[in-house]
Order: sequence, then C-alpha cells, then structure tokens
Amino acid sequence: MAMGHLIRDLRKARGWSQGRLASEINRAFGTALEREYVSRWERCRTAPGAFYLRCLSIVLDAPLAALEGDVNRRSFITDVAGTAIAPLVASDLLTAGFAARLDGGPSGEAWEEKLATYGTQYMTLGAADIQRRVAGELVIIQQQLDAPQLWSVAARLMTLYAKTFPGSDGSKAVGWYRTAARAADESGDERTRVWVRGRAAIALGYEGAALGVADVLADQAMAISDKPSLGLLNAVMGKAHAAAIRGDRDSALRLVDQGRRIFDASGSYDETSDYAVPHWRMNVFVSLLLARLGGEKGAVMAQDEARRELPPTLPRFATHLELHRGLMLARAGDKVGGKAYAQAALDQLPPEKHSLTLRMLMDEISA
Repeated sequence: MAMGHLIRDLRKARGWSQGRLASEINRAFGTALEREYVSRWERCRTAPGAFYLRCLSIVLDAPLAALEGDVNRRSFITDVAGTAIAPLVASDLLTAGFAARLDGGPSGEAWEEKLATYGTQYMTLGAADIQRRVAGELVIIQQQLDAPQLWSVAARLMTLYAKTFPGSDGSKAVGWYRTAARAADESGDERTRVWVRGRAAIALGYEGAALGVADVLADQAMAISDKPSLGLLNAVMGKAHAAAIRGDRDSALRLVDQGRRIFDASGSYDETSDYAVPHWRMNVFVSLLLARLGGEKGAVMAQDEARRELPPTLPRFATHLELHRGLMLARAGDKVGGKAYAQAALDQLPPEKHSLTLRMLMDEISA
C-alpha cells in the first residue's frame, strides 16, 4: 500500500478530517502544519519527510494497534516504520541518550517540569498518546542517574509508563511498577518511595488487575510511612479496591474510612494532573468501590459529588462515572441493562479519548 493511502486509511479509522490530523500534529509538536500538506501526502503528491514521519508514527500508531477494518490491524509502525520510521526513531533515541551522558542532560528542575507536563497530558490524552514520549524520556534519563533527585524522577516516569499498559497483561505493567519501586528506593526519598507504590496500587486496584501485587505494593507504602500523603492515600484506596473485588466488604469499607481521613489531611487542589487527588477524584475512587460492593445509595452520592466538581476538560472521567452506574445495574441483577447503559456511555466518548482502564471496566461489567 502506498504511504499516502495508508495515512488516509489510518486517519479515517480514527474519524479525523485532514484538518484534525494536522491540528493533532501541531498540538503535539508545536508545528504549523496545514491541512493542504496532509492532502498532498494522501494523494501521493509528496511524501512526508523524516520529521513528519516521526510525528505521524506517534499521533497515528499507538492508539490504532487494535483497530480492525480497512487497515486490517496494520499500524503505521508495522507498514512504514520497518523501512523508514523505526530506524529514525531508534537513531534519535540513541543520539539523545549519548548526548545526555556527554552533555549532562536536562537539569533536575527541567525534569520536574517535564513530569508536571506529562501528568497533565495523561489526563486528557490518555495512555497510548504519550507512551512513546515517556519511553524516549526514560532512554535519556537512564544516562543521568548520578543523583538521588534523578532516581526520583526516573521512578515517577516509570510509574507513568507502567500505566500505559493494562495491569492484566501479567508482565509489562507489573514489571515496570516493581522496577519503579526499586528506582524510588535508590532515590532515598520517602515521599517518592510511598507515592510510586501507592500510585501502582490504586492503578491495579481500580483496574481490578494483579490484586496480589496491588496488595504487596500498598502494604510496602504503608510500612514505609504512615504520614498523610497522596502516596499513602493511593495505597490505602488501592488496597480497598482489591478487598472490594474479593468480596471482603468489611475490610473495603474500613480502608475507605481510613482513606477519607488521609484525604482530609493531604488532598490536593490541582484538578487536572494524574499526580493529584482532588475532591472529585477521591469521589471517583469511592464511586467505583461502592458500586463493586453493591452500595447503590453511597455510590450515587459519590458520583453526583464527583460530577459537580469534575472539570469539563476531562470528559473521560465523566464516562468513568457512567460506567460505574452500569456496573451498579449489573450487580443489582440487570446484567443486560447495565451492559447496555455502560456501552452507550462509552460510545458517546470519542474513540481517541478511550483508555485502557475504561475498556477494562467495560469488560468487568460485561462479565
């Protein structure tokens, strides 16, 4: 298939116009690409250069790995990168890695700014859109691990990278969470050690995946420090979700009460970062947990509270709340109605906004 035709098919598979594709590239890379250039590529009038090949691979590839239909499960990477994109990306990563070692790389402050940016982007773009970027950052920072602060940065980057894989795959996500915990220990920073383990625990508990690992990481975080913090809050809530899924209602509710006390002492005001737990997000945690326990009244109250404070820029989390209601219906005995309600809510969210966690929640409701 000609490269231009492949670009066109992948764009259409996402439901994007040529202008939308140009806008996505401009937003992600700070370029000024015009729609006409996309049109010329698709009509095979000209071919994208090395830079735009890399842009297209990042914008179009990862979210389309599981698509069926006209592209027949082919992704931009497998069709084009074998001869063009992959060597360019590998070359750039190797160059960046050696440069970081020879030149010292970004400062600790610059890395902290990068982390803050990724934390915000994750909330709106989702896992697939930033997986490649974070992988590139890990290649660079591994050449700079000469100071405790950079071990802390690396641990938090690894945690974010782990979240781009489903916890149920049994290897990638869990492996990265464990490596992140070891990197956090190298930093010697107590808050990082607790946060990395807690973030992994809530991610796995919320997904309902690798619950044994979620428990172990949560217990480690709680043993490191009992000081109220976002890391400890995540650990306790992750352990609560694991208990709820196992049907241990008493333990789950006890842990939720403990989590609420920690939240009162450490909840964050930042509304739109993956590193934050504001009031609306705490209610998202509670909403799913109570839905899993069949506590309809409490779950609905948590959903309503979350919905009132949820920033309009985060529609994916509004969909989370709707899927929680679908789960409640299914657990109440209306399995067909619960699944239909959840699927309708998921269908209203643009496909590019879907996440691994939403798909796993949908699977839980269907089961």
